Amino acid sequence: MAVRHFLNLKDISANELDTLLDRAIELKGIQARREIYEPFKNYVLAMVFEKSSTRTRLSFESGIIQLGGQAIFMSPRDTQFGRGEPLEDSARVMSQIVDIVMIRTFDQQAIELFAKYSDIPVINALTDQYHPCQLLADLQTYREVRGSIKGKTVTWVGDGNNMCHSYINAAIQADFKLNIACPEGYDPDPEIVEQAKGRVKIFRDHKEAMIGSSLVSTDVWASMGQEEEQQKRIQAFKSFQVSPAVMDLAEPDALFMHCLPAHRGEEISHDMLDDPRSVVFQQAGNRLHAQKALMEFLLNESRQ
Repeated sequence: MAVRHFLNLKDISANELDTLLDRAIELKGIQARREIYEPFKNYVLAMVFEKSSTRTRLSFESGIIQLGGQAIFMSPRDTQFGRGEPLEDSARVMSQIVDIVMIRTFDQQAIELFAKYSDIPVINALTDQYHPCQLLADLQTYREVRGSIKGKTVTWVGDGNNMCHSYINAAIQADFKLNIACPEGYDPDPEIVEQAKGRVKIFRDHKEAMIGSSLVSTDVWASMGQEEEQQKRIQAFKSFQVSPAVMDLAEPDALFMHCLPAHRGEEISHDMLDDPRSVVFQQAGNRLHAQKALMEFLLNESRQ
């Protein structure tokens, strides 16, 4: 049995990504029509959370239920992660009990080690290095509203964080150009940038980065675990706020996205989420459908 994992966007091919996005839209239609589609009855998804979340838990738990399965939520209090049991042993044990696992944690190497010893699909629901499930929802949303993103220009405004790294991977897999607007000292990992082979350009002026963009995305200035740097980051990023006036510099049909939660008055103006170019709440809802398509893909691939 060949087990497939989803630890970053490059774990699936460009063609598989394309198919998965179309399937997410199909599954969204099935759910909207309230049709029963339960191919994974008696399947169990383990959800391991070392970082808290609203959208990730809701979307994965609802998703597996809608597919006919069930979910088990495991907080740091409920697992041996980081408390002595080797990750490889935890992976072997969980492989005997559940059918698929999603992990939201800090260290990318930890989830890669877990996957190495897992006999069931492992999904990266966020690490400090990547957030690939969010990008599935982002790409699905753009496809629904504007069609193919291939050949377009996308602008990321903010820290060179896990979202930025996943946008770089998305630029490779979905074939678009990526402008990254960030202050000095907050660049993405240069090794990840290098893998994009010229698709990525870094700007110090986010207004300049907007020109020619069909999609603009941003994130909070201080991510989870960076709260002690909050004031320092506010000073560094204060000129990088996205507002309707800034969006006017992008293409006329440009869309605005944010992975949420948003800090109005910081990375975005108070009125940005309500701008007609904002598809943020559709984007958030698409976490459900994109992850259902992902779980279906991984489970089907792993039982062939």
